Amino acid sequence: MRLITREIDYAIRALSFMAQNNHNSNVITVSELVRKLKTPRPFLRKILQILNKKGLLHSSKGTGGGFRLVRSPGEISLNDLVTIFHGRPKFNKCVFNKKICPDIRTCPLKKKIENIEQYVMTELKAITLASLLPKAKNEKRGHYARISQ
Repeated sequence: MRLITREIDYAIRALSFMAQNNHNSNVITVSELVRKLKTPRPFLRKILQILNKKGLLHSSKGTGGGFRLVRSPGEISLNDLVTIFHGRPKFNKCVFNKKICPDIRTCPLKKKIENIEQYVMTELKAITLASLLPKAKNEKRGHYARISQ
């Protein structure tokens, strides 16, 4: 299982660019993101539409349209992106011959794996978009420097 896929990589890059170059009300066009990030347009557009649908971005159509951040970078975590694109991280699915394992309620391994999953989610929540931005940008844009932990 890969945790950071191409979708999440492009999402982080696009959101980071938007956080560093957006002043809350200004929108950034897909063309500008494609040009600056050197990403395939259709794939990036699909990612941005998903982030818009999930409430991280707002889109506006027409002349002067594009995308802008809805939440501050300190309120967007890596866990949010992983969950949006892949669902909650799962390291184990207890199956035995395509049937639910008869020991599912008492299995000691299941509990340990669930603890690992919870630890990973906690760590992913601690990694915010703000924490990935260059420090000077965080200080320059105080309203973006809020890091939720």
